[in-house]
Amino acid sequence: MKILMIQPNYHSGGAEIAGNWTPSWVAYIGGALKQAGFDQIRFVDAMADDLPDDQIEEIIRQNKPDIVMATNITPSIFKAQDIMKIAKKVDPKIRTIMGGIHSTFMYPQVLSEAPETDYVIRGEGEEIAVNLVKQIAAGTDKENRADITGIAYIDNDGKVFATPAHPVIEDLDTLTPDWSLYDWNKYIYTPLNCRLAVPNFARGCPFTCTFCSQWQFWRRYRARSPKHFVDEIEILVKKYNVGFFILADEEPTINKQKFVALCQELIDRKLGVTWGINTRVTDIMRDEDLLPFFRKAGLVHVSLGTEAASQMNLNRFRKETTIDENKLAIKLLQKNGIVAEAQFVMGLEHETPETIEETYQLCKDWDPDMANWTIYTPWPFSDLFKELGDKVEVRDYSKYNFVSPIIKPDNMEREDVLKGVLKSYARFYARKTFFGYPWIKDPYVRKYMLGCLKAFAQTTITKRFYDIDRVKTKNRKIEIDLGFDKSRILTQDEVKNLKELRPEMVADMSFGLKEAGYQREHDEHDWDAFDETTIKDRTSSTVRNC
Repeated sequence: MKILMIQPNYHSGGAEIAGNWTPSWVAYIGGALKQAGFDQIRFVDAMADDLPDDQIEEIIRQNKPDIVMATNITPSIFKAQDIMKIAKKVDPKIRTIMGGIHSTFMYPQVLSEAPETDYVIRGEGEEIAVNLVKQIAAGTDKENRADITGIAYIDNDGKVFATPAHPVIEDLDTLTPDWSLYDWNKYIYTPLNCRLAVPNFARGCPFTCTFCSQWQFWRRYRARSPKHFVDEIEILVKKYNVGFFILADEEPTINKQKFVALCQELIDRKLGVTWGINTRVTDIMRDEDLLPFFRKAGLVHVSLGTEAASQMNLNRFRKETTIDENKLAIKLLQKNGIVAEAQFVMGLEHETPETIEETYQLCKDWDPDMANWTIYTPWPFSDLFKELGDKVEVRDYSKYNFVSPIIKPDNMEREDVLKGVLKSYARFYARKTFFGYPWIKDPYVRKYMLGCLKAFAQTTITKRFYDIDRVKTKNRKIEIDLGFDKSRILTQDEVKNLKELRPEMVADMSFGLKEAGYQREHDEHDWDAFDETTIKDRTSSTVRNC
C-alpha cells in the first residue's frame, strides 16, 4: 500500500517569512500509519518547494500511489482540493483523503466543489487515518465506510454523509511521530539559520475565543507527559540536528505543572536547543517568578495573544485580559531575557483610520520586541463569523490568510485597512532597526532580533511579506489589488439566506459540541495545583538593557 502525503502549495506572506515550517500532520499521521504496518510512505512538500500543479501531477504519476493524502487550513483549501482532482486525473483508482481544520467543519463545501475527494477525515486524524487505510488496504472501504467514525464522503445516492465523531485520543503519549519523513534541509529558521521543527506537546484549549476554532477542532484539552515529549525533542536535536522548535500548541502553559516539568526535563538533558511558544498574557503574569527558569530551559520567544488595543475588542474576543495586563506581560518577558511579540487583530467592522493609529501608538507605548498586525480573518466555523452575519460576503477562502481584509469596515475601504497596517509595520520596524535591535545588550537577544530583521528584509525585498506585490504605486498614489475571486463573492441575498441558497457553504458546527466530546476543561482540573519541588533550577532574573 503506497501512500503519498502532499502539503498544498499555498503562500500568503504570513508566518513563512521566518522560514519553512515542518507541517506537523506529516510526522504524526505518517508515524501512526507506519506503526500500523504501512511503511511505504512518501511526503512531498509542495509549499516548501513551491511546486506548480503540473509538477505535482508528474510526481503522482511517477510514484503510482494507492492513496494520496492532503491537509488544509482555510486559505489552502482550494489548493488542497486541486490535489484531490490531480490525483484522480492521474488514476481514478487512487483513493483520495483530505484532512485538516477547514474540511472538518466545511466538508459539504469540499465534497461539492471537489467530488474527487473520496474521504474527509474530521478532527484529530491519527486513529481515523489508520482505521480508514486498513479498510482501503483490505478493499472493503466502500462497503464499510459508514462504520468508520470521524469521516465524511459522498454516499451511493450522491449525498454528502458524515459518520459520528471519533473519540479524542485520551493518552497523547501513544503518539508515534516519524520525523524521518522530512527532507530536513528545507526547514531552516531564518532568524537563527538553524533547522526548525514544530512538535505537539498538548492539544486543545480550555478557552473559547470567539475568533478561534481550535478549541472546537480538538474538543478537549490534553497534554503529553513532559518526559515523553522531551524524548521526542532529544530525537529531533540529536538525530535531525534541529536547533529551534516552536510548540504547535494553542496554550502550552495552561497546565503549569506539566509545563514546568517540561522545562526541568530540558534543563536536565542539556540539549542546547532554544524554542518559542504562543501563550496567554495571564499565564505570564501568573508565572512571573518562573520566567528566569523558563529562559534557562531555552524558551527565548513568546508570542502573546494580546489581540486588541481596546478593552471593547478584548471583551468581544472573550480574551479575559485587560490592556494593562498586556503591557505588564511584555515587560516581564523582556526583563527576563525573553523576546516578547505582541499580536494585534485589525480590520473589524468598526475599524477607522483613527483606531488603526491608536493601535500603533499603544504598541509604541508597550514597546514589544516584535509586533504582528494580523487582519481579522473570519473563520467560517467560528462564533464571531456567525455574529458578523451578512458582513462576510467574500468567500474566497484563499484570501482568509490574516493579511487580506475580508471584512469591509463601516467607515473605510478594505484597501485603506491594509495601507494602515503596512504603515504600522514600516514605522515600528524602522524604529527597531535604528534605535532598538543593534543596541540590545543581551548578546543572544540582539542576535535573535537582528536575525528576525533579516527575515523581514528578505521577504520585503522579494515582496513576499504580507503579499506586498499587490501594492502598486501609480501617479504617486498607492493602489492595491486585493485579488478576490469575484465568483466567490456572494450577493447580500445569498449571505442572508445561505442555508437555503448555498447550503454547501454552511459549516457543520456539531463537531464541537459536548455530545461529540468537547468539554471546557476549567470544570475538570484544578489549574492552580502545583508541586514546587518539580523545580530544581531556579535562577535570578537578568535585566536586559537596550
